Amino acid sequence: MSERVREVMEYDVVVVGGGPAGLSASIRLKQVSPGASVCLVEKGSEIGAHILSGAVIEPRALDELIPDWRERGAPLDTAATDDRMIYLTAKRAVRVPLLDTVMPHMGNHGNFIVSLGDVCRWLAGQAEALGVEIYPGFGAAELLEEDGRIVGVATGDMGVTRSGEPGPGYAPGMELRAAYTLFAEGCRGSLSKRVMARFGLRAGVDPQTYGLGVKELWEVPAAQHRPGLVQHTFGWPLDHRTYGGSWMYHFGENLVSYGFVVGLDYPNTWLSPFDEMQRLKLHPAIRPHLEGGRRISYGARALSEGGLQSIPRLTFPGGALIGDAAGFLNVPKIKGTHAAMKSGMLAAEAVAEALADGRPAEPASFTARVRASWLWQELRGVRNIRPAFAKYGTIVGAAYSGLDAMLLRGRAPWTLRHRHPDHAVLDSAAASTPIDYPKPDGRLTFDKSSSVFLSNTNHAEDQPVHLVLRDPARWRAVNWDRFRSPESRYCPAGVYEVVGADGVGEAVGADAVSGPRLQINAQNCVHCKTCDIKDPTENIDWAAPEGGGGPNYIGGM
Repeated sequence: MSERVREVMEYDVVVVGGGPAGLSASIRLKQVSPGASVCLVEKGSEIGAHILSGAVIEPRALDELIPDWRERGAPLDTAATDDRMIYLTAKRAVRVPLLDTVMPHMGNHGNFIVSLGDVCRWLAGQAEALGVEIYPGFGAAELLEEDGRIVGVATGDMGVTRSGEPGPGYAPGMELRAAYTLFAEGCRGSLSKRVMARFGLRAGVDPQTYGLGVKELWEVPAAQHRPGLVQHTFGWPLDHRTYGGSWMYHFGENLVSYGFVVGLDYPNTWLSPFDEMQRLKLHPAIRPHLEGGRRISYGARALSEGGLQSIPRLTFPGGALIGDAAGFLNVPKIKGTHAAMKSGMLAAEAVAEALADGRPAEPASFTARVRASWLWQELRGVRNIRPAFAKYGTIVGAAYSGLDAMLLRGRAPWTLRHRHPDHAVLDSAAASTPIDYPKPDGRLTFDKSSSVFLSNTNHAEDQPVHLVLRDPARWRAVNWDRFRSPESRYCPAGVYEVVGADGVGEAVGADAVSGPRLQINAQNCVHCKTCDIKDPTENIDWAAPEGGGGPNYIGGM
């Protein structure tokens, strides 16, 4: 590419990511250090465009951040009033009793069912009112480092063609320089991943383990709408070796948030999280809630499930990791918003202290603040639940979780470990049992292409592909020959497609490619990051595409 001249902007703090963690950090910074200059960049076309969650919010962190949020009109309008946990078999549903006493970590009394995108848009308004500069549509694509310290980020160039050359609308990215940079990119952020590798932040902690959440938003007839209903299921359709379950939240004006999470440490290469989610809708415990309704949106996102033992070192020269970028998620609660917000607030307080104290290399008090907070206590109390499911399976894992919560109250003298990263536990195609998924009917169950259409996903056609195989030759030798292309199943957007598997091949110029090859439909990508996590040899690298690209989730998601 020809030489580029980038504009440089200087701030005290740059925040990468416009989700709950980044916005809360920005607000807290301006509350405790009003004179600090704060900039937030978000790769989505607007704040909330890439926000995907159930979501039931525990308002504890919001109460601390903005105590008068009710008077300010925060969009938390539907209180959780009916809390259900259900174990499913193929045809039956067994309600788990005594939710508040056996599994208090799952209770939702005092919580609210919300559109997390709407909440983030509201938080952005609060941040801007305090003087935070927010730039949506600008994806942070490059770390800026000087003398072993991160000194900010550069946004991606705009208008670069697929060949890597400047196009007619070319505009170079900007350098956003700061004393401290907070990475709030969410799960498996591309720059967060580089920061962890650059400074060895994962040394001495367990591998992170992940889940893939696939979500639909439905509008249902008023007669079957139950505002305030919070329902979670586990068991069928997943086997006992596979962690996961569904959520269903009734809220707003006849809206139902329905979704399904599959732990990405699943072993069966034939499993498709998207298709598991679709066939679950046929179960008698789910079907009556949605039948006769209209599906209005769709999305998918990975989430960090490792918990306390997988949280990396939080600070590095020039900044910190916050929110789901660091893994602050309470897995048994199925909630990360309050944890992300609290981590952002604590990081902001540590950064404000550092700004006032000569700007040392790291905002060193952040880790101590986290360990002294209710956030650390909460995560410590549930640290054994997710690894118990991985170690013992669904039935024994659920029994252990109940005993841990009810008898031990999270104070067990042991800590169960995550032994293997998710990409290392996939069984071969020969050792896995094929799964026969029902064909979609177009009314209750759907295919991937029609689903991606509802996510409003769009990328500039003539831009560099943001999904890259590090070693293209490895795909056929490993992914196809051994695992029969698991990426074509775990991707919830149909990005990865096998062509020529029938041996006929496809013409490429004057030549013919015989046998199977991988086609990457990057235009479909909903930025879930699953491919970056689950590829059996970590051969797929996800990078941020041109700013503003990707899904555009509507209000309610």
